[in-house]
Formats: sequence, C-alpha cells, structure tokens
Amino acid sequence: MQIHHEQLEIRTNGKGLYEITDDVQSKIAKRGVRNGAVTVFVQHTSCSLVVMENADPTARRDLEEFFERLVPENTDYFTHAAEGSDDMPSHIRMVLTRTSETVPIVEGRMQLGTWQGIFLFEHRRAPHRRKIFITIVGEL
Repeated sequence: MQIHHEQLEIRTNGKGLYEITDDVQSKIAKRGVRNGAVTVFVQHTSCSLVVMENADPTARRDLEEFFERLVPENTDYFTHAAEGSDDMPSHIRMVLTRTSETVPIVEGRMQLGTWQGIFLFEHRRAPHRRKIFITIVGEL
C-alpha cells in the first residue's frame, strides 16, 4: 500500500465552478497508483469542492444561480464582513457544500460517473489562488 501527497494551486477569476478532474487524474497517473482511493481537500473557508455534471454547462450555471438566491450578498443580518459583502456568504456556501471529496481508483482511473467531474466552487467575487491538497492511497 502506497500513500502519496500532492498539491494543486488553482487560480480563479471570481465566482464559479472550475473543473479540476484532469488535474487530479494526472496526479494519480504520475504516482502510478492502480487501485485505491484519492481524497481531494481544499484548504480554504470561502470556496469548496463538488462533484457535478461536467457535460452541460447550463447545469453549473443553474447551481451557481441557486446559491446566489440561497445565500445572497448584502444581507443586513450578517455581521462578519471583514473582507466585503461576499465574505460571510462565501463561508456559508462552503459549509453547505464540502471541502473534500473521495473517489475510488480502479485500474489507474478515478471511478467518476459518465457525466461527473470534480470542481472547485469559488464563492468569492475577486480572483484567488486556491490550494488543494491531494492524498492518493493504493497499490501500484
């Protein structure tokens, strides 16, 4: 059994979904793990990770719009606004989603469904550099 740690840095241009599936798969291929699991963890409190449809971009736009309505900015009852009106909403959106995803690896490939991809879900308006920690566990 092998354990490998990798990192990704993803530059965002503001709110939205940024697919990282190929980046994660390339880390698995680099390490040569054939069977096991990969855990992907984002090291921030104002973005998250989701497994989402990666074929039709309208599904991603609908998710983004849903979160805009679910947790709107400029809400008068938020007191935490140290970094602007999108500060507290970004934290709430992160809590409602996930900071990590675990996917099985079989024969060197992540076992995502046909239309699934792993996405960094940026909740802030401004561009950011997001750090993602990857742990690959398995057999060569």
